[in-house]
Amino acid sequence: MRRIILSTESGADLPGDLAEKYEVQVVPMHIIMDGKDYLDGSLPVEDIYDYYRRTKKIPSTTATNTHEYQEFFATIRDNFPDCIIIHIGYTSKASSSFQNAVIAAEEYEDIFLIDALNVTGGLAAIVLYAAELLEKEPGIEPEHFVEKIKAIVPKSRLAFIPGILEFLKAGGRVSNMASLIGALLKIKPCIELKDGKLMSTKKYRGKMGTATEKLFHDYLNEYNIDRQQLYFIYSIGLDERIKTRMEEVAKANGFQYIRWIQAGGMISTHSGPGGFGVAGVEQ
Repeated sequence: MRRIILSTESGADLPGDLAEKYEVQVVPMHIIMDGKDYLDGSLPVEDIYDYYRRTKKIPSTTATNTHEYQEFFATIRDNFPDCIIIHIGYTSKASSSFQNAVIAAEEYEDIFLIDALNVTGGLAAIVLYAAELLEKEPGIEPEHFVEKIKAIVPKSRLAFIPGILEFLKAGGRVSNMASLIGALLKIKPCIELKDGKLMSTKKYRGKMGTATEKLFHDYLNEYNIDRQQLYFIYSIGLDERIKTRMEEVAKANGFQYIRWIQAGGMISTHSGPGGFGVAGVEQ
């Protein structure tokens, strides 16, 4: 029986302990700051925020390139000879990373590529679903396994609120006027993945603590999320009292397993400090 190895990008924000537990292989994306190219994960997120405070500019981000994918897949094969690789990738609607993986995979056999059409915790939820299924059914046929993962892709739901609007403004995500109005009225946009694209869907007024509860309430009303597990995403700077409160609310709504995921460099570059998000899989 040939072993199946899962892989994904750093933009999944997959916690290190879970990547290690399930031996998920993670390839880094890139952050460009001060003219230097940093591998995502090698640069403390705080450095990104410090850079913005100093310059009022945000770093740029770039995809994993084809050559890097070729080396990545080759390394997996070296470490796990004769394995079958299933790569679950960052949404192709927001990055060229997945297409680069497709090109790189042309040189190899027995590599399956799945466009997760999601990012951060939404992508991590799909990867962890696959990892847990593989742990339960290590002898599953690769084609059947891929079908099961693809069936979950449209059921993984992600919604988040950026901590501040300045990063979205600096990155061209919202207009200067929209950012100014948002700051004056304390409006916080909800960003969701719709068909793989990041879209502003709702707006919340008030403080972050109030907005996070409203977001979660709307999220549960819109999606029938599996109560077995839930992922909360946070960027550094989110008030610990909000984290405590959201755990209480999640438990009150019947969630059995709640895991916090820290937003890494890719997401933090665009959402800024103090953000909050939620991800789960529909039943």
